[in-house]
Amino acid sequence: MAENLYKGLTDAEVLESRKKNGSNVLTPPEQDTWWKELLGKFYKFKGQEDDPDPLIRILLIAGILSLGISFYEHYALHQDWKVFFEPIGIFVAILLATVLAFIFEQKANKEFTILNQVNDDEQVEVIRNGKVTSIPRKDVVVGDIVVLNTGEEIPADGELLEAVSLSVDESSLTGEPLAHKTTDPAQFSKESTYPSNHVLKGTKIMEGHGIMRVLKVGDATEMGKVFEEAQIDDSVKTPLNEQLDGLADWITNASYIFAGLIICAQLVSFIGVWNWEGWVLIIPVVVFFWLVICKFGDWSGKACAWTIVGFIALFIGMVCGAFALVNPGAGDASWSMLLAHTLQTIMVAVTLIVVAVPEGLPMAVTLSLAYSMNRMFKTNNLVRKMHACETMGATTVICTDKTGTLTQNQMQVYKTNFFGDPSDEILYEGIVANSTAQLDTTGEKIQVLGNPTEGALLLWLKARGQNYVDLRVAAEKIEELPFSTERKYMASIVKSTTGKIILYLKGAPEIVFKMCKNVSGVTKEELEAQLLDYQAQAMRTLGFAYAEVAADFKISDIDKAPLTFLGIVAISDPVRTDVPEAVNEVVSAGIGVKIVTGDTPGTAKEIGRQIGLWNDNTDSEKNIITGVEFAELTDGELREKVGDLKIIARARPLDKKRLVEALQANNEVVAVTGDGTNDAPALNTAHVGLSMGDGTSVAKEASDITIIDNSFSSIGRAVMWGRSLYKNIQRFLLFQLTVNVAACFLVLIGSFFGETSPLTVTQMLWVNLIMDTFGAMALASLPPSANVMKDKPRNRNSFILSSSMLWELMSVGIIFFIITFGFYMFFNGAVVTSIPQMFHAPFEFGKDYLTGYEATLLFSIFVWTHFWYMFNARSFDTGRSVFKLKMSSGFWTIAIIIICGQLFITEIGYEFFNVEPMFHTLDWKFNPSGALDFAIIFGASSLVLWIREIYRAFQK
Repeated sequence: MAENLYKGLTDAEVLESRKKNGSNVLTPPEQDTWWKELLGKFYKFKGQEDDPDPLIRILLIAGILSLGISFYEHYALHQDWKVFFEPIGIFVAILLATVLAFIFEQKANKEFTILNQVNDDEQVEVIRNGKVTSIPRKDVVVGDIVVLNTGEEIPADGELLEAVSLSVDESSLTGEPLAHKTTDPAQFSKESTYPSNHVLKGTKIMEGHGIMRVLKVGDATEMGKVFEEAQIDDSVKTPLNEQLDGLADWITNASYIFAGLIICAQLVSFIGVWNWEGWVLIIPVVVFFWLVICKFGDWSGKACAWTIVGFIALFIGMVCGAFALVNPGAGDASWSMLLAHTLQTIMVAVTLIVVAVPEGLPMAVTLSLAYSMNRMFKTNNLVRKMHACETMGATTVICTDKTGTLTQNQMQVYKTNFFGDPSDEILYEGIVANSTAQLDTTGEKIQVLGNPTEGALLLWLKARGQNYVDLRVAAEKIEELPFSTERKYMASIVKSTTGKIILYLKGAPEIVFKMCKNVSGVTKEELEAQLLDYQAQAMRTLGFAYAEVAADFKISDIDKAPLTFLGIVAISDPVRTDVPEAVNEVVSAGIGVKIVTGDTPGTAKEIGRQIGLWNDNTDSEKNIITGVEFAELTDGELREKVGDLKIIARARPLDKKRLVEALQANNEVVAVTGDGTNDAPALNTAHVGLSMGDGTSVAKEASDITIIDNSFSSIGRAVMWGRSLYKNIQRFLLFQLTVNVAACFLVLIGSFFGETSPLTVTQMLWVNLIMDTFGAMALASLPPSANVMKDKPRNRNSFILSSSMLWELMSVGIIFFIITFGFYMFFNGAVVTSIPQMFHAPFEFGKDYLTGYEATLLFSIFVWTHFWYMFNARSFDTGRSVFKLKMSSGFWTIAIIIICGQLFITEIGYEFFNVEPMFHTLDWKFNPSGALDFAIIFGASSLVLWIREIYRAFQK
């Protein structure tokens, strides 16, 4: 090359260019501060991708109400500081759920940062001030003259001034592993994605060398445009978020209705005890309630919140007015009684809301996702965003690129056809003589430096125990004719290790064959048939020939050489060995697979055949489309056609993103796999973006999961984890909400029959936050089941609680309520000191309260029945006995923790939970009667498990 012909920019011109066009770095996405990311768990800031958990918001409202009541109790009623334990417990639940999610995501981001380091300080050769110099890649500016050499990454977009046998790997942008570049307009390719005389930032020179003038740097480059597109927030909600939103609305509506009923009935009872005045008051309230609902037109949390606020305000006003009418002469004492009763009623209502809202659910979901996140990392799935764990289970379509994802992105020799029984020395020497590629063996995986097709030949030699470096050194090269697209061959004259002068030829088989005088018994028709067969399989072919020549033979006389045809070699980028099975696994699971590639339709179709996606007998032109045809479709036409598409060939970077958006518009849950910069916009737009571990930094930045081992089979494992996780979420929802149904009815009905609530808020916080959360962890720690891959993807619009779950939780919840309420009513009227004594316990007329020990018995009965129900939840929807199911060590560990935690509450922390110890007296002496009571309750409550097992046995 003639570097001396170019003077390049002066120092002043460099500064002016940088000022005008910017520096050669990609503007990184704006990173939120850690405190903003943490607050994002409560409030959605502008540009934030994920919505806050709706249940967290409900908890915040419940916490604020509880805190206000605690302040009133402490300062107005002069109760001790323990009244603040309830709101503290709620806020602890909120912090645990949000902080845990924050910590796990920060940890994953740190691991990702290490995996995704980018070096902008790498040196680049440029010509400035008339001299060749080296500068950091980030300092390249528009107008710079850059020297390009084999193996280097192109630092910016530019126009070629010179190109000698130049081939560029553009797979990171187009999926095309080898694009020939030239400055000769006659050799420009009309089919290439980008002009033949342009090279692009981030692509790599595989062979040859050249000189370019920089046209665009940084964000203005093609890579920069793709990177910028990848940062756009499309605000795609995940299926789990949508379903949790629906669950939050359902819980909110149910708890507000229950709370409203309590306030209404309690206050009407106080002023009229079901006389006609009470009914006159209740009718306008009900009318007002439904008018507000009709005005909002929905049952959203916001509508219900405003409804209840207006409902309570109007009702209290009406109560006060009615009270004044019914008791016109009432003094201050009566008004104080009304105020105290009203506040007490509101406290009961708030207690019920706290009971209804599963405080532990957000933390349980977080812990489940975090657990899966860590386990998936061990199966080579680095999860950056927690929601991706579960969303993979809801995936209905996977859009994947070809190069590097389905294939190995390393050309290899598929088959050799040599004729005439040539010697190994001639074959091996002929290969290395006409090759400029190198093999980098320093890493775990051998990397090809230079032409990937030549690299495949070197790998073939290595597999046969041949050292190409030694062979190349031994064969002294005398003269060389480089490859050109016009000739379609290259040739070398070498002094062979045999002592002879030999001419070696390598190129297009049909051209090489035509030049040979000796065709080794092969006919033209036989050769063409073989070539057609390989081309149909999307393989590249090379022909080889040789001739012994005189010492003064000139390579320009190659047409006169007595060439002997050696044979042909078929080379391909082979499909990863695990891909066909992995594709079959996800297709069998009801998930569609679509290939999006920059390769030709023929190549893409053949890869589809090899992985089992394309069937010539059933698939036709409606199942494949080119990038040009794809771009001509309107959005409406694309939505109609997209379901049939299996392959998009010759695709441009943003085609995959448009494909994803069309699928999402058809209500599909889309996962995208890719390793190139061209995949980044689609990775970001999809519900789940899966980048490859050796992919570009832009692709990994845009993804939700990075597949470290680059294996498509890891996607099948991620789907299995996601589906199993969703099943586990359903199981612990069933477990936790069954507890809440029983507790809600207990608090609602119990508030009419006693002075105190059957269960205090602190007791419910233990059940909801600690026991239920640990139970959820036990269910979440269950290993994934391969059986879930036999199911079809779930309907993302379906309610997270299936009809069978609703029937289960309502029926079992009401049964548990009846059992617990029966004991509550018995304890309210009798004086019970132990379980055996209960059958002849004396009744105390007008007692209407629970003693401390009776509260302990009631609380224990409630907790242990639900503890045993956790085992029933484990076997729900499996059709199998819990004793035949695989239990993880984590499940048993957490079961022991729950037992120990309940004993800690009743025996040590009893003051905070308004109970008394069972195993010892208040002065810490052993209480054999209480120990016997514990044994009876623990054993009798296990009937919950045994009855279900007997019922299941009879069902069979």
